[in-house]
Amino acid sequence: MSFYSIILTSHISLVLLSGAFFLLRGFWMLQSSSLLQAKPVKILPHIIDTFLLVSGFVLAYLIGMYPGTDAWLTTKLVLLVVYIVLGVFALKRGKTKTVRVTALILAVIVYAHIITVALTKNPLGFLG
Repeated sequence: MSFYSIILTSHISLVLLSGAFFLLRGFWMLQSSSLLQAKPVKILPHIIDTFLLVSGFVLAYLIGMYPGTDAWLTTKLVLLVVYIVLGVFALKRGKTKTVRVTALILAVIVYAHIITVALTKNPLGFLG
């Protein structure tokens, strides 16, 4: 197995793990569960997402594509920022349950679009 394949497999696995853990935390938020306040639950997403970002940057370097020059990769990064902001409002900063639920739904839509952009290498994803 090549270094590229290892990084790609790691990146895809981390994308799925990050998304699944976000959905789990979203479910806990909907249930008003105290599990959201557990120390491992607060720390683990940062560890997963750090490795996810590093693997993404390594992949971009290995394939010679960079944000700002490749539209699909630039789109992924912009959508990632949107996803992070929505996630913060869904799990932490949303003042009402309605705001949190709305942010959660929008974050899941953005997450799905990021995946379609990655799969198609098109800024519009499957819409393009």
